[in-house]
Amino acid sequence: QVQVVESGGGLVQPGGSLRLSCAVSGIIFSVATMAWYRQAPGEQRELVADITSGGDTNYQDSVKGRLTISRDNAKRTVALQMNNLRPEDTAVYYCNANLFKRDFWGQGAQDTVSS
Repeated sequence: QVQVVESGGGLVQPGGSLRLSCAVSGIIFSVATMAWYRQAPGEQRELVADITSGGDTNYQDSVKGRLTISRDNAKRTVALQMNNLRPEDTAVYYCNANLFKRDFWGQGAQDTVSS
């Protein structure tokens, strides 16, 4: 059984930092492309960042230089370090594992950026 479990997040003031972590089990983690998506109220889910099995990363333009995705294959985890957060970063953040064109999703973690 595949499990994708997010942790972290919460409430932070503008300019602050948060860190999300995602633990994955039940798949060959080292081969999977891992990604973080987010969905704001009334909006569609969008890709924030992804990282391939080889460590290549890709970011949405609005988060470049502020958010960093990383993975630890030994621990089967992927993280999203979020710095200099803005109110428009407020959303539910979802961890995604893509393996052989199959998607596995976490339950989501709420991040709120507000003063």
